[in-house]
Amino acid sequence: MRVSRPGAFKKGQSGNPAGKPKGARHKTTVAMEALLAGEAEGLTRRAIELAQEGDTVALRLCLDRLLPVRRNRPVPFALPPIATTADLTKATSALLEAVARGELTPSEAAELGKLVDSHVKAIEVTDIQARLDALEAAKR
Repeated sequence: MRVSRPGAFKKGQSGNPAGKPKGARHKTTVAMEALLAGEAEGLTRRAIELAQEGDTVALRLCLDRLLPVRRNRPVPFALPPIATTADLTKATSALLEAVARGELTPSEAAELGKLVDSHVKAIEVTDIQARLDALEAAKR
């Protein structure tokens, strides 16, 4: 059993309701930046020299800075129009064929497949709403 101390915070209540101020930086980060102040150019030059001498860690460091991994790149792919749920098979077939030809990676096709699935669900909801509206109109 916990015994609460006088002045202890109530359960669910923060000791700092305002939270960390925007732009506040960690003390360690500030200290490291102070240590490296004025040394960035020399360190960068040395990392490049080591990379040129064959140091693979330095090479990776340099390349990661020059060419970071691209994410969410545009995918040039012509997806067949999807107007009804019956068009779903055309779209998924096109995605599978694009993967088989090497035009899309499997992960790109999976992401596009999620978009297709969302679109088909939207079509289904629209169709259900139209049917419901028709039934209600016929009832009147």
